[in-house]
Amino acid sequence: MHLEIRQTKDGSNTLYVPELNEHYHSVHGALQESQHVFIKYGLEHMLEQKKDLKVLEIGFGTGLNAILTFPFALAKKAFIQYDTLEKFPLTEEVVAQLHYENIILNPELYDYFKALHAAPWNEPTDIIPYFTLQKIHESLEEFLPPQSYYDVVYFDAFAPEKQPELWADAMFEKLYKATRPGGVLVTYCAKGSFKRSLKAAGFQVEALPGPPGKREMTRGLKPLLPH
Repeated sequence: MHLEIRQTKDGSNTLYVPELNEHYHSVHGALQESQHVFIKYGLEHMLEQKKDLKVLEIGFGTGLNAILTFPFALAKKAFIQYDTLEKFPLTEEVVAQLHYENIILNPELYDYFKALHAAPWNEPTDIIPYFTLQKIHESLEEFLPPQSYYDVVYFDAFAPEKQPELWADAMFEKLYKATRPGGVLVTYCAKGSFKRSLKAAGFQVEALPGPPGKREMTRGLKPLLPH
């Protein structure tokens, strides 16, 4: 798959896939989008409720969401188990060309970013005592997650029109079962058909303010079990 480096409006780089006519992140700001959608409305939202979290990411990609999650384990000693799916891992050469050292201003954090990419596949790895990473070399269709397990799901797949198989009702039924009661799924997408799929799976759907360049984003909540 041919990839091109593209700079986004906040100065951070992303990848462009010509054959899909699709970017890995928002052209309005890769860094801003990840911080807004996945960190603010996913991770930080759940850390207000509990200290130790299990995160499932659909689409490891450049590793941006993972390295933005990492400081919460480092600074707050909040134990984070971070499982991430990626069917098509990037090469070291492509990752280096993103020059994320320009946006990750803490040099120590950039060393951890390299450690995330160097970690083996399909094997839980303690990056630090408070952050365990498991990169799973599978697609969402192949993945068999544990039931009622994850606190936060980062749904960061390509857009529905680019990867429709990942936005099928069956995928959200699978993710609903994998999410613990009280847990959330967050994504940049706000399409009506997607929201209907979330609701059909059982999620309560919230429309939230979107990142720069998008009016809305979506958060799905799995209701708490009745007492």
